[in-house]
Amino acid sequence: MASKKVVTQIKLQVEAGKANPAPPVGPALGQHGLNIMEFCKQFNEKTKNQVGIKLPVVITVYGDRSFTFITKSPPAPLLVLKELGLKGGSPVPNKNKVGSITRAQLEKIAEIKMKDLNCHTMDAAVNIIAGTCRSMGVEVNG
Repeated sequence: MASKKVVTQIKLQVEAGKANPAPPVGPALGQHGLNIMEFCKQFNEKTKNQVGIKLPVVITVYGDRSFTFITKSPPAPLLVLKELGLKGGSPVPNKNKVGSITRAQLEKIAEIKMKDLNCHTMDAAVNIIAGTCRSMGVEVNG
């Protein structure tokens, strides 16, 4: 059997377990003639254990209007805010700090992000997350 022709890839950030036909999902899928409700049903089923977290999703659209999708780990800044119980980052990260994070917390976040990060060691992953923290105004301890 010949493989299906890939038409395009759609990248969205959708809240886990809460995909619906409203924007951004509806218009993005509708313009490619996809079954929007079918995507919502599959996405919500696959992500029902992570409700409340925005997940990046990559939808691959095929020539016969079928699709497949993969979800990625939540964005690092979101994980940092959740871990520290913060509402948002600092408007002036180099002057005003909004909190501090420990090495253990960095490792916990790095573990979640590891498969989507461009690195091979835990130290490298921790350094990437630490950089994200610094740019958000979160002090890195350890």
